Amino acid sequence: MLTELVEQCGWERLGREIDIRCFTHDPSITSSLKFLRRTPWAREKVESFYLFIQRENARNDKLG
Repeated sequence: MLTELVEQCGWERLGREIDIRCFTHDPSITSSLKFLRRTPWAREKVESFYLFIQRENARNDKLG
């Protein structure tokens, strides 16, 4: 899920949308996963943003 978000949005947008340090300061998949595994509130925000992006992509696919 995180890899997909990084590919689609990039670290910069993730850091803007979800203001957590592991996305804004020297981000990496490894450090972010470590933080997200230990931090339920941050994991919920990432999951919610992932679902939002999926809905947005589906909507854009329908439009053309």
